[in-house]
Amino acid sequence: MAIRDVQTLMLPVLREAAADEVRIGDVVERLTNNFHLTSEERSHLLPSGRQTTFANRVHWAKSYLGKAGIVELTRRAHFRITARGREVLAQPPDRIDIKYLTRFPEF
Repeated sequence: MAIRDVQTLMLPVLREAAADEVRIGDVVERLTNNFHLTSEERSHLLPSGRQTTFANRVHWAKSYLGKAGIVELTRRAHFRITARGREVLAQPPDRIDIKYLTRFPEF
Protein backbone atom coordinates (compact mmCIF):
# COMPACT_ATOMS: atom_id res chain seq x y z
CA MET A 1 0.00 0.00 0.00
CA ALA A 2 1.35 3.44 -0.89
CA ILE A 3 1.84 6.25 1.59
CA ARG A 4 -1.28 8.40 1.62
CA ASP A 5 -1.27 11.79 -0.08
CA VAL A 6 -1.81 15.02 1.84
CA GLN A 7 -5.44 15.42 0.83
CA THR A 8 -6.34 11.89 1.91
CA LEU A 9 -4.92 12.70 5.35
CA MET A 10 -6.85 15.93 5.94
CA LEU A 11 -10.05 14.38 7.31
CA PRO A 12 -8.23 11.85 9.53
CA VAL A 13 -6.04 14.66 10.95
CA LEU A 14 -9.15 16.70 11.73
CA ARG A 15 -10.80 13.73 13.42
CA GLU A 16 -7.70 13.25 15.59
CA ALA A 17 -8.09 16.84 16.82
CA ALA A 18 -11.81 16.50 17.58
CA ALA A 19 -11.49 15.67 21.28
CA ASP A 20 -8.95 18.18 22.55
CA GLU A 21 -5.57 19.74 21.93
CA VAL A 22 -3.25 17.20 20.30
CA ARG A 23 0.47 16.96 19.70
CA ILE A 24 1.35 16.54 16.02
CA GLY A 25 3.83 13.75 16.81
CA ASP A 26 1.07 11.78 18.53
CA VAL A 27 -1.23 12.30 15.54
CA VAL A 28 1.49 11.03 13.19
CA GLU A 29 1.95 7.93 15.35
CA ARG A 30 -1.76 7.16 15.64
CA LEU A 31 -2.37 7.62 11.91
CA THR A 32 0.67 5.49 11.11
CA ASN A 33 -0.97 2.71 13.09
CA ASN A 34 -4.50 3.39 11.77
CA PHE A 35 -3.31 3.13 8.18
CA HIS A 36 -1.27 -0.01 8.96
CA LEU A 37 1.87 1.33 7.31
CA THR A 38 4.59 -1.20 6.61
CA SER A 39 8.00 -0.76 8.21
CA GLU A 40 9.30 0.50 4.86
CA GLU A 41 6.52 3.09 4.62
CA ARG A 42 7.09 4.15 8.24
CA SER A 43 10.79 4.72 7.66
CA HIS A 44 10.70 6.22 4.14
CA LEU A 45 12.47 9.57 4.33
CA LEU A 46 12.14 12.71 2.26
CA PRO A 47 15.11 13.42 -0.02
CA SER A 48 16.46 15.75 2.69
CA GLY A 49 16.66 12.76 5.04
CA ARG A 50 15.31 14.87 7.89
CA GLN A 51 11.71 13.68 8.14
CA THR A 52 9.63 10.69 7.13
CA THR A 53 7.38 11.14 4.12
CA PHE A 54 4.30 10.20 6.11
CA ALA A 55 5.04 12.67 8.93
CA ASN A 56 5.65 15.39 6.35
CA ARG A 57 2.28 14.75 4.75
CA VAL A 58 0.49 14.81 8.10
CA HIS A 59 2.16 18.15 8.88
CA TRP A 60 1.06 19.55 5.53
CA ALA A 61 -2.50 18.32 6.08
CA LYS A 62 -2.56 20.14 9.44
CA SER A 63 -1.15 23.25 7.79
CA TYR A 64 -3.84 23.31 5.10
CA LEU A 65 -6.56 22.77 7.71
CA GLY A 66 -5.11 25.67 9.68
CA LYS A 67 -5.14 28.01 6.68
CA ALA A 68 -8.85 27.25 6.27
CA GLY A 69 -9.53 27.98 9.96
CA ILE A 70 -10.53 24.39 10.72
CA VAL A 71 -7.75 23.81 13.25
CA GLU A 72 -5.57 26.27 15.13
CA LEU A 73 -2.11 26.14 16.60
CA THR A 74 -2.08 26.32 20.38
CA ARG A 75 1.67 26.12 21.02
CA ARG A 76 4.70 24.58 19.40
CA ALA A 77 3.80 21.20 17.85
CA HIS A 78 0.23 21.30 19.25
CA PHE A 79 -3.10 22.14 17.67
CA ARG A 80 -6.83 21.85 18.26
CA ILE A 81 -10.07 21.90 16.35
CA THR A 82 -11.91 25.22 15.94
CA ALA A 83 -15.64 25.92 15.95
CA ARG A 84 -15.51 25.75 12.16
CA GLY A 85 -13.81 22.37 12.39
CA ARG A 86 -16.59 21.13 14.65
CA GLU A 87 -19.14 22.30 12.08
CA VAL A 88 -17.27 20.36 9.40
CA LEU A 89 -17.30 17.20 11.53
CA ALA A 90 -20.99 17.65 12.38
CA GLN A 91 -21.73 16.88 8.72
CA PRO A 92 -18.46 15.36 7.56
CA PRO A 93 -17.68 15.22 3.87
CA ASP A 94 -16.44 11.99 2.34
CA ARG A 95 -13.10 13.69 1.87
CA ILE A 96 -11.48 17.02 2.67
CA ASP A 97 -9.27 18.23 -0.16
CA ILE A 98 -8.03 21.52 -1.60
CA LYS A 99 -11.26 22.02 -3.53
CA TYR A 100 -13.27 21.58 -0.31
CA LEU A 101 -11.05 24.04 1.57
CA THR A 102 -11.52 26.77 -1.04
CA ARG A 103 -15.05 27.35 0.29
CA PHE A 104 -13.48 29.09 3.29
CA PRO A 105 -12.40 32.69 2.53
CA GLU A 106 -9.26 32.49 4.70
CA PHE A 107 -7.94 29.69 2.56
